[in-house]
Amino acid sequence: MSRKDKKKRQADTQHQVGALPVRERDGRLEVCLITTRETSRWSIPKGWPMKGRNDWEAARIEAEQEAGLVGTVGKKPCGSFIYWKRRAEHFDLVEVCVYPLRVNATLPTWKEIGQRQVRWVLPADAALVVEEPGLSSLLQSMKP
Repeated sequence: MSRKDKKKRQADTQHQVGALPVRERDGRLEVCLITTRETSRWSIPKGWPMKGRNDWEAARIEAEQEAGLVGTVGKKPCGSFIYWKRRAEHFDLVEVCVYPLRVNATLPTWKEIGQRQVRWVLPADAALVVEEPGLSSLLQSMKP
């Protein structure tokens, strides 16, 4: 791919932020997956950057709104992945910058409750059910 093509691809790629929620349960590391609203695919909480917020803060807010998760978010990304976001008439290429979220509580109610399924699973199992290869690789690389 030429330098010009790479720059065009980067310019065409949109940016989102995501949270990788983790907890320890019975001595094992678990991750939280949620379903997307439109297609019910398994993924992590993610969304668009928020004006006036750092990306890591926006990732924390997405996890709270989409899954009711509260915890400590890392200020440095633990990875990223690319996916095609389905729109009404086209697809957009989106790169998601992922921030770790150490979950210490789940709210009894949250903004998108009833719009998504929420499941805690082992990282290896999560890697099998997500469709985005980059997210699957990120999950596979997690230390048990």
